[in-house]
Amino acid sequence: MSRSEEVSFSTLTPLSFLKRSVYTFPDREAVVCDDKRYTYSQFYERVMRMANGLGRLGVRKGDKVAFLSPNLPPLLEAHYGVPWIGAILVTINTRLSPAEINHIINHSEAKVLFVDSEFVPKIRKIKDKLKYVKAFVGIVDAQGGERIEGPEYEAFLSDSSLSEQEIVVANETDVISINYTSGTTGLAKGVMYSHRGAYLNSLGNVLEAGITPDSAYLWIVPMFHCNGWCFTWGVTAVGAKHVCLRKVDAARIAELIPQERITHMGGAPIVYLGLSEYMTRRKMKFPRRVKCFLGGAPPSPTLIDSIESLGGDITHSYGLTETYGPYSICEWHSEWDSLPQEERARLKARQGVPYVTSFGMKVVDDYMNEVPHDGQTMGEIVMKGNNVMLGYYKEQDKTNEAFRGGWFHSGDLAVVHPDGYVEIKDRSKDIIISGGENISTVEIENVMYQHPDVLEVAVIAVPDEKWGEAPKAIVNPKPGTNPTREDLIAFCKERLAKFKVPKNIEFAELPRTSTGKIMKYVLKEKEWAGYDKRVH
Repeated sequence: MSRSEEVSFSTLTPLSFLKRSVYTFPDREAVVCDDKRYTYSQFYERVMRMANGLGRLGVRKGDKVAFLSPNLPPLLEAHYGVPWIGAILVTINTRLSPAEINHIINHSEAKVLFVDSEFVPKIRKIKDKLKYVKAFVGIVDAQGGERIEGPEYEAFLSDSSLSEQEIVVANETDVISINYTSGTTGLAKGVMYSHRGAYLNSLGNVLEAGITPDSAYLWIVPMFHCNGWCFTWGVTAVGAKHVCLRKVDAARIAELIPQERITHMGGAPIVYLGLSEYMTRRKMKFPRRVKCFLGGAPPSPTLIDSIESLGGDITHSYGLTETYGPYSICEWHSEWDSLPQEERARLKARQGVPYVTSFGMKVVDDYMNEVPHDGQTMGEIVMKGNNVMLGYYKEQDKTNEAFRGGWFHSGDLAVVHPDGYVEIKDRSKDIIISGGENISTVEIENVMYQHPDVLEVAVIAVPDEKWGEAPKAIVNPKPGTNPTREDLIAFCKERLAKFKVPKNIEFAELPRTSTGKIMKYVLKEKEWAGYDKRVH
């Protein structure tokens, strides 16, 4: 590196956020979890002890360190302590089966595994199959639970040196973490994030969410999912407060919002749905305006309206594991404030425009031509730029397929409105083709969510002798209600074209992933058993 480059260039890494915040706000509260409270100085000291402790266990640059933990301080500290020494963080979905966890740990070649006591029984079932793990560290909080062989986390920290270390990042495109996909169409793929991409997406979050040093962020989004949408680093960037939450519980969320003066939180539609139901039944309101990031699945305007009536300010973001979580946002225009509430909610349900740090998204046809901005023509969302993954770990063929044509292919079908805002209509694997007509399951779901008795709904394609396939709705009614098939079909007929109305309706609870997404493939497998159709 030349002298001028040494002066005019510094490596981008989100780890630098902690260095700045401990320098600027050493005594400000950084992390809260039940009765535990750490200032930024204490948070930094714990990170240094983790970094030194990992070195003592033989962890070196490029090694993988895995965590199986809920949203507790140790997992937040891992987002700094692990990459601080050049190692790579692997966060594991806590709801996976032992076999799935075994695949991730072995595929990533994790050298050390930190495991919360709640999930030790899962690890015991696969412990002898873990090929590369040389050491275990147990996380035990107030919940107690089973212990794993090896040191307990707090003892691991106290036995480690407090000496400060320099950040070990040779290049900003070094891998900072590997996040595994849900694996709904096969084994989970390891998505590689770089220090640079994590840095930029974190700043994008801070900018779009309006997080300041006086903010308090409630941890609802799993930190194992896209590194908590990169808020693990973004909240620290401005010296704001992290409020950890072991388990998503509407009653506890409603309690913490006034108690910790929560200003920001994020979550999937199912989280806000549960919170809305809980607070509405008890005639509760937010004590102050709370910025609510919403992502993970297209929300219905009805849900957005219900949260905002409680005092939430919904900001809808869109992205995938392959894009560090949020990639685009429904950027709000002040002139929309005067519109009727229903119209505002409809606008907010759109996926919008790219982050200022990731401007590179379009909707294309099968030949990579951009579709007209008419709000009608569907195409696939493709992205490129700083906030697209480096690739899939040890899977170059799948990386090449995802990056065909020089863009990352999302698999999401969308339209572009005349104002340039994108709106998802469906996943390519979920679109219903009935008698040659393309039917959006999202459109039908949004209509059904307007029915006062519908709590949750999923629309899928099912076999149809005449049309090839037709829409079917699986509905979970609100507690205390008893809607009928005839009621809901009549409701849809008043609001949808005849060919879009579900031919059948089933009442049942909906299977979900740990991040709140409805597992439509589970519903479709049952319907298409024995038919010649691939279920995604």
